[in-house]
Amino acid sequence: MRRHRALVLALVLATAIAAAPLGCQTPDPDRWLDSAPARDASVRLVIFNPETFNIRALATLRKNGVIDVPNLTVIGVYHERQTGNFVESRKYVADNGLDWFKFHVVKAEISEPVLFKANACVPEFDQIVKKADGVIFFGGPDIPPSVFGEKTLLLTDISDPYRHYLEASAVFHLLGGSQDPKAVPLLDGRPGFPVLGICLGFQTLNVGTGGTLVQDIWSEVYGKTTVEDVIALGPEQWHNNPYRIIFPLDKLMGYNFHSLQLGDNGLFVKTMGFKSSDHPRILSSHHQALEIMGRDLVAIASSRDGRIVEAVEHKKYPHVLGIQFHPEHPLLFDAEPRHRQKPGDAPTSYLAILEGTPPSVEFNKAIWRWFAGQLVESHGK
Repeated sequence: MRRHRALVLALVLATAIAAAPLGCQTPDPDRWLDSAPARDASVRLVIFNPETFNIRALATLRKNGVIDVPNLTVIGVYHERQTGNFVESRKYVADNGLDWFKFHVVKAEISEPVLFKANACVPEFDQIVKKADGVIFFGGPDIPPSVFGEKTLLLTDISDPYRHYLEASAVFHLLGGSQDPKAVPLLDGRPGFPVLGICLGFQTLNVGTGGTLVQDIWSEVYGKTTVEDVIALGPEQWHNNPYRIIFPLDKLMGYNFHSLQLGDNGLFVKTMGFKSSDHPRILSSHHQALEIMGRDLVAIASSRDGRIVEAVEHKKYPHVLGIQFHPEHPLLFDAEPRHRQKPGDAPTSYLAILEGTPPSVEFNKAIWRWFAGQLVESHGK
């Protein structure tokens, strides 16, 4: 009799748990956005690909006051089939007490044939636009050329296809693209939503809106096939450091610093207050570049020779910015002299390089002030 009563009680409890409303279930810590209210006091920033470097970069920018947003919550979004070490990311967040950082893993199926069509990830993108106040797409590896309709050249290195599938599809569904001109972008319902693309993220903005890429700058744009010939071009034509290739034991920095040509009518001049005669220096590390421009993107900065697009804005959505360089790198604001570009150089710091060519420090900080301001404004609306 006692066993029978225990069995009945167990069945009743199981039925009650199964019938309980969704709101009574324990929130999934791996999918923070699901249980987040549509709006609250926090300003929410989604970043795609929350690997440790990107989290550390944001933490450093906040610590140094470069990003000053009260009540900021950052949500790292990634696909479960990405290759990034997100276990290490969670450990970094926990070890450093970053209670403002959350995670949201996407488990819906995504594949190349449906990137620019209705697909299982679209509800995720819709939730981001409804529950967050802005998005950053960070740097990373080469996009598979098949995504933008080209064959893969030998110098292209594909290492994380599912990251690119998720992010290119996200850009298309947020901004629209020439792949399907009839598709209604999610930002039509929230046109002031800020979107920042950095390096790979800049290239993803272009590919997601229907553009293409130069797969290797030095060979395709400058016609150079040896490192020595690239070095002879000079630093203004380097977009990473060629010396590191032929001096691998010297622990040289992989990045390069070069200056920009700012467009007269772009965001940097008209909104941030710089002049087209300013030539701020920026930190660069890439070997690919924009080729055919994506739909509704407009170039607003280039390399000094005009051959490489370095920044774009959007015709329709005023707070979309793509930049081919790295204003987020934690070492940009570090004065410790421990970096060399070539053998024989005295060690210097990234900060010293920027300080030597005004208004470079101010320019890199201004991008973050602008973006932080748009986040706050987006939250207010």
